[in-house]
Amino acid sequence: MSDRIRIGMVGTGRIGKLHAQTLVQRVPDVALVAVTDVNTAAAQAVAAEVGVPKVAPSFEALLADDSIQAVVIASATDTHAPFIVQAAQAGKHIFCEKPISADLKAIDEALAAVERAGVKLMIGFNRRFDPNHQRIKQAIERGEIGTPHLLHIISRDPSPPPVSYIKVSGGLFFDMTIHDFDMARFLLGDVTEVYAAGGVMVDPAIGAAGDIDTAVITLRFTNGAIGTIDNSRQAVYGYDQRVEVFGSGGSASSGNWYADAVTLSTADNVRRGLPLNFFIERYTPSYQAELTAFARCLQDDTPPPVTGADGRAPVVIALAALRSLKENRPVKLSEI
Repeated sequence: MSDRIRIGMVGTGRIGKLHAQTLVQRVPDVALVAVTDVNTAAAQAVAAEVGVPKVAPSFEALLADDSIQAVVIASATDTHAPFIVQAAQAGKHIFCEKPISADLKAIDEALAAVERAGVKLMIGFNRRFDPNHQRIKQAIERGEIGTPHLLHIISRDPSPPPVSYIKVSGGLFFDMTIHDFDMARFLLGDVTEVYAAGGVMVDPAIGAAGDIDTAVITLRFTNGAIGTIDNSRQAVYGYDQRVEVFGSGGSASSGNWYADAVTLSTADNVRRGLPLNFFIERYTPSYQAELTAFARCLQDDTPPPVTGADGRAPVVIALAALRSLKENRPVKLSEI
């Protein structure tokens, strides 16, 4: 493969725009040469803003460009699996946002298409590339905290997404907790059992759409450790992202990121600013790192650091969590 990888991208919404900016401005040795979106005006606006030379009229037209070596799929969740199949059949390497699908059959068909085509597929679980999360994993692997006993992940958004998004995203377990399920696997390995409790405490419209906006999930791992994840669609103080692993020899934890590190202390109170507001601000370095890793695996012809199998596993956990919520019982992953 040539030194400068030619990339096309489908989807120019919030995450697509960020990926376009990152590829053009922060990832060396790649060229974002074309974008496309069902909303042509949005694609044109992103292309003009970051300097992409071409707006393709459709994903099919983008794939027909033989000069494009890889694609970034940042479109709506329900398009991910079919777009992976199309891209693989066109011989393109693929970076796809999570989740691949909420349907395991669709995931398996997509992964089979990738295998047949012999192309690379990387799934966009960017939080694996966050330096603090990587340091926690390093502490576990080095034995710095002994044998892990407990994992706690706090993941709360500053405000809920539009109900129209929830209707195509698969809901909280698939569009939000999916990151936390992946982080749990990244840190402590395979999950064997899930127990989920949830409710509608933020927006009744979310409940009317058939979803929840608040949840606590308990995980049991193959190695015997126990994990908890707590989620909310609305933390009024900003984006709340915290992780702790507690072990026989200590603990490793990471906290929120702030616009500044200043704590102001006076005779009246001690205070500091609010955390960074949302995922784009909080995880910008990790998006750059994951796309750089994708480019590197193409350049070096090495396996992608987050594989299709890594993309499938959190969906199995999410399906188990959904069944647990509906049936009010622990669910073993072997049941899914």
